[in-house]
Amino acid sequence: MKKIAIKTDKRCGFFDLTRKIEGLLSQGDDGVLFLFCPHTTAGITINEGADSDVIADVNNSLTRLIPEKDNYRHIEGNSDAHIKASIIGSSLSIFVEQGKLILGTWQKVFFCEFDGPRNREVWVRIVKSLEL
Repeated sequence: MKKIAIKTDKRCGFFDLTRKIEGLLSQGDDGVLFLFCPHTTAGITINEGADSDVIADVNNSLTRLIPEKDNYRHIEGNSDAHIKASIIGSSLSIFVEQGKLILGTWQKVFFCEFDGPRNREVWVRIVKSLEL
């Protein structure tokens, strides 16, 4: 298993991990890449990476739907981050062929910070294809 270190610089934000992930792959890699976020106030997702307004809209919509301050019971004061992370999710699986992620034309992989700034990780494992 490999790990990608991420240092976030704001409370909420989406950080493109696509190039960092591709940097872990070898040209001969074929299989399925598994990504896991081991944090309860962050997540990972795939979405459009060509137009940064899309990610801004997603982040703004999550903030509007799940405000930082509300009638939450969790004493640490970050319930909104836990809720957002649950909605976004903590894992992804992506096909890999010849060391390249198989993504749609506009897709990128994003780390989603909801309780930063913090030092975070995403865990990475590739399961190689078996020749039949």
